[in-house]
Amino acid sequence: MQIFILGRFKRRPYQVAAAVLILLGLVMTLVSAGPDTTTKQSLADIVRSAAEQGRLAYKLTGPEEFKALLGPARNESTKRDGGMDILFLEYPAGVRVMFGRMWENSAPFTLMRITANGREVDIGQNRQIVLRDANDLNKIDSFWGFADVSLANLDLREHKKLLDEMPFDTLTKWPEPNKLPDGFQPADLLEKGKNPGLGIRKLNEEGIDGNGVVIAIIDQPLLKEHIEYADQLVRYEPIDVQGVPVQMHGPPVCSIAVGKTCGVAPKASLYYYATPPWKWLDNKPWADTLNKIIELSKSLKKSKKIRVVSISLGAFSQRPNFDLWQKAVSKANQNGILVVTCDPTFLNLSRLRRKENKPADLPSSYEAIFKRPDVDLLVLTGNRTIASYKGPDVYHYERQGGLSWTVPYLAGLAALAYQVDPEIKPDEIVSLWKRTAVKTDAGPVVNPVGFIEAVKIKKQIENSKLTDVR
Repeated sequence: MQIFILGRFKRRPYQVAAAVLILLGLVMTLVSAGPDTTTKQSLADIVRSAAEQGRLAYKLTGPEEFKALLGPARNESTKRDGGMDILFLEYPAGVRVMFGRMWENSAPFTLMRITANGREVDIGQNRQIVLRDANDLNKIDSFWGFADVSLANLDLREHKKLLDEMPFDTLTKWPEPNKLPDGFQPADLLEKGKNPGLGIRKLNEEGIDGNGVVIAIIDQPLLKEHIEYADQLVRYEPIDVQGVPVQMHGPPVCSIAVGKTCGVAPKASLYYYATPPWKWLDNKPWADTLNKIIELSKSLKKSKKIRVVSISLGAFSQRPNFDLWQKAVSKANQNGILVVTCDPTFLNLSRLRRKENKPADLPSSYEAIFKRPDVDLLVLTGNRTIASYKGPDVYHYERQGGLSWTVPYLAGLAALAYQVDPEIKPDEIVSLWKRTAVKTDAGPVVNPVGFIEAVKIKKQIENSKLTDVR
């Protein structure tokens, strides 16, 4: 405007000089401020304001939505972190954005974290995720599903197929019943899902419940207070996990093995060793921990000895120092301890899902999640209720479950066998699992009732032999 005025109207020399000085001052101010400072302030303000308004929301905002707000990133990169793909967007002035997605399903990248000027932006990580409309349903991955998610704002009557595929938990907030599909009753599914199925409850009612048997679990840091297993937890020992918070993996495995309402062996005692599998990529620390358990068991009275070790890990044979691990397992067997893992050198395990609203005790009520021709044993993991790490009374309804959930199921079943026959050998337990499995179209399904009956018969035969010798 000053230039226009100077060009159009006649001014006195001192007025022109003053105007020139004003222009020079304006230019110097702009130069000294620099583009980065302006960008810093504006980007940080835009991000924080959008987060406060809910336009940037944890697990609901996608990369394209973010780019529509701030424009193209200065730098974009991806990496694989455990079971997740991570996408990073970097903007000027330290605005860094992280998106994630579980790589085993088709969910899109969604917002996980934002920092601006070195400070964390509150996008709701510590609050319940509230779905805003039906479009948000497409952003939820099938690994976590609707756990700790509010669907109260939605009408889900036309989404029965999605609801049948998504996990949820006791923290999930549902819409009114008239906005749910006919027959969909999440509370009923959670309660029925606590049943380990295949006759386990009948065995427990007969007193075959793991009483007097000790199971040791090696897994990630545990929520020790969960009501499902807190009373069974006799010993908790953290190893190399100082400062690591509670992780999601421990509560499910404990509840499947010894949970009082959903466990296979609800009266068994639990020793728990909290370890860091993300750091232990060599077999040596695993072997050292197993040897430690063996030595502890040796020092205990016969009635208190550890009989089963459950480790939901399947990579032993693929990692360095496998010979050390094999020696530790062999030593455990010699000391009457069965070590159950997901490693194929132990057993080729695969997963079962219960068909909802079918009788829990019939093998025909189950289907294989993935059909494999070489499977040794199919074990229940899907449409199953387990303890959650989110609180001492929170339960999670698992739609598929991982191979990790097969191991504590078998560990609990081994505890039942040791209760029936304390002298049974570890390799005999494994042999009887396979021999008594029910052959189905899905494959060989674990048969708890038939297995325990075989253990009883074997014990009778051994006792009769001893009687004949006498």
